[in-house]
Amino acid sequence: MSEFVVSARKYRPQTFETVVGQGSITGTLRNAILTGHLAQAFLFCGSRGVGKTTTARILAKTINCFNRTPQLEACDVCDSCVSFNSGNSLNIYELDAASNNSVDDIRGLIDQVRIAPQLGNYKVYIIDEVHMLTANAFNAFLKTLEEPPAHAIFILATTEKHKIIPTILSRCQIFDFSRIGVKDIAMHLTHIAEKEAVSAEPEALHLIATKADGALRDALSIFDQLVTFSGGNITYQTVLTNLHVLDYDYYFKIVDYLKKEDIAGSILTLNDIIEKGFDGHQFIIGLAEHFRNLLMAQDVRTIPLLELTEQIKDRFKEQSGAWEKNQLTRAMYCLSKADVAYKSSKNQRLLVEVTLMELGSLQQEAEKKNP
Repeated sequence: MSEFVVSARKYRPQTFETVVGQGSITGTLRNAILTGHLAQAFLFCGSRGVGKTTTARILAKTINCFNRTPQLEACDVCDSCVSFNSGNSLNIYELDAASNNSVDDIRGLIDQVRIAPQLGNYKVYIIDEVHMLTANAFNAFLKTLEEPPAHAIFILATTEKHKIIPTILSRCQIFDFSRIGVKDIAMHLTHIAEKEAVSAEPEALHLIATKADGALRDALSIFDQLVTFSGGNITYQTVLTNLHVLDYDYYFKIVDYLKKEDIAGSILTLNDIIEKGFDGHQFIIGLAEHFRNLLMAQDVRTIPLLELTEQIKDRFKEQSGAWEKNQLTRAMYCLSKADVAYKSSKNQRLLVEVTLMELGSLQQEAEKKNP
């Protein structure tokens, strides 16, 4: 029986080209390699799962490669690349500052910095979660970071840039990694599903990408979970069930009831949702997002802001035609108030029901203003 390797490790990018959703950053790093303008200290910032450590490793591997390709990628066949791929490279030193954050840990790193590389041109020091270093550790690191040996390059990675002292920031080239778009994550999942011979509906992969909230690693973890759950056949319904996500259909149905002022129909649908185990607060947030999407769907300029499949976009376009803009903004305001009041409410279900009643009265308010 072959050993299972999670997708986040198995399909971790090995070249700049395969890094997902960070084209501007990888392009800048390639140009720096091409022109020889490599900084001696980089700071990679961004939320979890967006490729900070992966990009740092690719940069370390590429600058030490002896036979870089015309696209400025590592060749994967020279001695340096082979040692890197096998995990035996002495030119790359990784430190997890979350658990190695003392002055002694930094002094140990500084002692290593003096040693020149045995193979290749650079020794690269990757310090993950650098914001976890103590104040004394930061101070001990300052001088080395400002005037490192020519062969040393530091790559600091953090999810909380605001916690890093200004004197460190001023010594680094700062790269802000963006959250990865839903479309990019869904395309990457499609590629992996094809490689793994997994049958997956596009709507299902899109929902996984949405649930990942911009973190590719989270999306791959969810994907592995669903492959196991579904036996290699990921459907939209499978994702809804496994991730406990409320189907778009419920929101479309509720909004249709509200437009027709069918309060009873909307409350009965809410009861069905609650009986399925969904939280009332989750419902309010989802309904507010639905009204926001309806507003975006009314203008061709804002339709691209809908990170949805084309089929769902068409449904939003169709439903939005029945609503006035001021009604949609009023609905979002009502739901925003309910969102704020939910946790402090003594009767949370009643709060949600009253909110639905208020939303179901928007048509009457519009008619009073425009008799």
